[in-house]
Amino acid sequence: MSLNVVTRRGLAGIAAACLVSVALPAAPAMAQKTKSKPAEQTVASEPAEFAVSIPSVDAVDSSIDADTIKAILSGALVENADALAGLNATSITVPEIILTVTSTVDGVKEDGVLTFNNLILEDVVDGVAASASLESSTFEVPDGHAEMGSTSATNFNIGGMLGIYGLVDGGGSTEMETLYADFLMEGGTFEAEEVSCEFGPVSGAEVRGRPIETSFVEIMTLAQQMEDDPEMADPALMGKFMRMYADILTAFESSEFTFEGFSCSGTDDEGRPMNVEIGNVIMAGMSPGIYPQISMDDFLINVEGDGSITLGNFTIKQFDLSSTIAALAGAPEEVDEAWLEANARSLIPAFDGFSFSGLAIDIPDPDADGERIVADVDEFDLSLASYINGIPSVIDASASGIRAALPEDTQDEQLQQLIALGITDIDAGFRLAAAWNADTSSIDVEEVSVSGVDLATVVLSGTIANATEALFSLDEDEALMASMGVAIKALNLDVTDAGLSDIILAVAAAEQGADPATLRPVFAGLAEGTIIGMMAGAADAAKLGAAINQFVSGSAKSLNIGIEAKTDPGLGMVDFMTAEEDPTTLIGKVNITASAK
Repeated sequence: MSLNVVTRRGLAGIAAACLVSVALPAAPAMAQKTKSKPAEQTVASEPAEFAVSIPSVDAVDSSIDADTIKAILSGALVENADALAGLNATSITVPEIILTVTSTVDGVKEDGVLTFNNLILEDVVDGVAASASLESSTFEVPDGHAEMGSTSATNFNIGGMLGIYGLVDGGGSTEMETLYADFLMEGGTFEAEEVSCEFGPVSGAEVRGRPIETSFVEIMTLAQQMEDDPEMADPALMGKFMRMYADILTAFESSEFTFEGFSCSGTDDEGRPMNVEIGNVIMAGMSPGIYPQISMDDFLINVEGDGSITLGNFTIKQFDLSSTIAALAGAPEEVDEAWLEANARSLIPAFDGFSFSGLAIDIPDPDADGERIVADVDEFDLSLASYINGIPSVIDASASGIRAALPEDTQDEQLQQLIALGITDIDAGFRLAAAWNADTSSIDVEEVSVSGVDLATVVLSGTIANATEALFSLDEDEALMASMGVAIKALNLDVTDAGLSDIILAVAAAEQGADPATLRPVFAGLAEGTIIGMMAGAADAAKLGAAINQFVSGSAKSLNIGIEAKTDPGLGMVDFMTAEEDPTTLIGKVNITASAK
């Protein structure tokens, strides 16, 4: 079912509903059957119709009479906004609010009925209720039924919310004020033909806000224009939207909110039992220009007889929207495609990254009948920082406990080599950490590493010189020229053998019918001689050859090789292009150190 809820006919009713839902978001999400109709069959052919029914209102010592309160909740919000903002009452009780939404889908009318039970405001002074509560709410559609428990809040600031959207005079204030506090929405349930869900509570300490520059009426008008022009092809419409969005992004702040998760069970498209679960979800406090971190625990999708995916934790780190807001706020009256292209990088928020832990996958391989994808990842983290023109200048990505069985029929050459060595599964990890240094115009590569349990660990670090700020330029040609000018100043390689050489030697020995122990010194000597020969008598040749001999022979388990360019800024693109034909041309341009332990 598709509901066209932004229509002129329903704007007044939606305005009242928005006011209630901002403070008491108890209405459950509209849900559909698991098996949806084809897209062409689910487009509403007529605008939705709204009807509000309020049988009674009990207003005790109220500055607004019961009939007017009924009218407000039925849609007459704008014309009564001033009176509502200054409301005084000992209590206001609305036993029942019934909102009926009638939509026409492919010529068939369908009703959705949302019922609020016992909306109560107590000790209301000058538009602020000491407490607000909703006993319960239900939602009925032809193919589903939802029930939500009680919802409550304190310091429910009706006047403040009306002022935010310009429905009453905010007095020019730009200060944040409490909209509501001590929010608690109890859990609920949803039932449909093929799915059954249970939802946990939602709670948060406080939400604050300030008046926005766009009035509620203008927002509704803009919403209608956006519906009429969904692609926002009109540059004037795009400009209005961007300026409004920039303002809204800095108009609210909140404390941490917690959602205690949900659990749904049902059947998939093939009729197999399945369940989806999410544990606690925590959204950190929101502040102006900052979209907060969201963390989710204990995610599970399981299809009986098919497969499962579980995740211990998934965290989306915060977004800093400062650069986005500045670009939006500075947008011209008319925003066309050319402006969007020119300012695309400025619109990118500074995303801090994401992480997850405890990932376990056991699902059928879609590309190979009868095969399965079975893999685990203990930890993964991506951290990004210090954005310049939409590009992070600090990157740190790492993972550990990547465990997977190697597919026997893989076409990947590296995996084929591992399988040929008798390795049927891996337990690996990696890290990439680098940062741009503005003071030295360099990129400090802290670590590029790959490790395999019982195999080996390879760690590379170094310095990339001549990395000027032009690398981050908004001018693509300037950035390209800057990238061509970077140079390798220094590299350091650490290799630790944790069993890989034993596997390689065992395979080689089996092919030759020899003892692996007797092959080690032979291979070590060959490696040393090859290095010395390639370096053509260079001063570093003997020391490097000896270190490699110790490592290959097994007398040392770790090997370190350091390379540093003899001249500044280092080895550039021309040097590496020349080395493609003759690698030995690089030997005279660097100092090499080596050691084995």
